[in-house]
Amino acid sequence: MPPPQRPFVAPERTETVREAIRAAIQERPLTAREVSEQVGVSERDVFHHLDHLARSARAQGSKLTVDPSCCLACGFVFRERERLTKPGSCPSCRATRISPPRFGWTTG
Repeated sequence: MPPPQRPFVAPERTETVREAIRAAIQERPLTAREVSEQVGVSERDVFHHLDHLARSARAQGSKLTVDPSCCLACGFVFRERERLTKPGSCPSCRATRISPPRFGWTTG
């Protein structure tokens, strides 16, 4: 019989999730998975928060920067991609080995 599972206890926060994400990506560009691990939210939620941060950054005079995904097989770079998520396959060679985008934050 497996041992009983302990209930999930969320870490205490002194800042909002979006503030934590912004602080994390201000230090250096990170992938959504790295942000997820650092901030303690699911990777899927990170994309939702990044989308909101991108919209609110314009009002603050800042910018969410995105280092685009790149196909690891042929080197195709997804420069024109609007969505923040990682693409499923390369339009050039149809490979599915694609590096995730990295997100950063610039002020001013």
